[in-house]
Amino acid sequence: MPEGVSIIVPVWNGRALVELLIASLKAQTHPIAEILIVDNGSEDGAPEAAERLGARVIPMGTNAGFSRAVNRGIQEAKTGWLAVVNSDVELAPDWLAHLMRAAEPPDIWFAAGKILSAARRERIDGTWDALCRGGCACRLGHGRPDGPEFSAACTIWFAPGTASLFRAELFRRVGLFDEGFESYLEDVEFGLRCACLHYPGRYAPDAVAYHVGSAALGAWHPGIVRRIARNQVLLVAKYYRAGILCRFAWPIVVSQALWGLVALRHGAFFSFVRGKLEGFARLGTARQNFHRIESHRLAEILRESEREIWRVQRRTGLDWYWRVYFLLTAGGAD
Repeated sequence: MPEGVSIIVPVWNGRALVELLIASLKAQTHPIAEILIVDNGSEDGAPEAAERLGARVIPMGTNAGFSRAVNRGIQEAKTGWLAVVNSDVELAPDWLAHLMRAAEPPDIWFAAGKILSAARRERIDGTWDALCRGGCACRLGHGRPDGPEFSAACTIWFAPGTASLFRAELFRRVGLFDEGFESYLEDVEFGLRCACLHYPGRYAPDAVAYHVGSAALGAWHPGIVRRIARNQVLLVAKYYRAGILCRFAWPIVVSQALWGLVALRHGAFFSFVRGKLEGFARLGTARQNFHRIESHRLAEILRESEREIWRVQRRTGLDWYWRVYFLLTAGGAD
């Protein structure tokens, strides 16, 4: 397979943002072989605008969700490197060059950079993700001022689907994104798979992107809350064996209940409840897709990831969610 780079962009409306993204892709200092716009049934002319700008449009015909759109792009791509980028992202000109450099070692399978808020460019939107024992994810650095804590390269397991680079071979080894997750936490589930199967990535802080965030629906939209709440259940069902469920029962209860309080605070509690009910209704299917990972390996990953959340939170200021979570669960101890 050629060693070029394919850019995969799931799109659902947002024409102006798509045009801005493509302009930033064309300004990259590292060459790009192809830009694949996977259109989830846009109605505002976004795919037509992308095609005029030289992208190849792959129509899905309907809003099939982020996972299915990305998977279609992976299957259509013709290169050895794949970058998955949200449509509401603008990339610094050397973004791809830095990621390619970070992923150059043969034992590194993906790379993610520093994502800043498009509205407040001195603030972190996200870096890499982490997962606590309770099955809730954390976008490390979200909302914090940019600074030294987020400027050191390191090994990571969870690459955000917002803007990351992957070896195409990785998807042949560990599989595609789980389409049952539809949208939200599908990148965390994929990262957990990579971690369990020993496929590490690299955080490259010099690879900078700017993210609008929730451009299609808006932050705390009921549909977003419902999907996240549902997928939290599916994530636990897919990976936690009975022994791990018993071992981490209290962190699971605490983290999920606290997330419900966050939803309540944002006026989305009923969407949270609906999502949990949807998740429980799909437990049978989720358990059929159960990943038979050694329990000690999963426990090791979750403890390591939770300690990472604690380190970043402690150094940059504890959010109330994590303050209460660590207080009630002994801060990462079994």
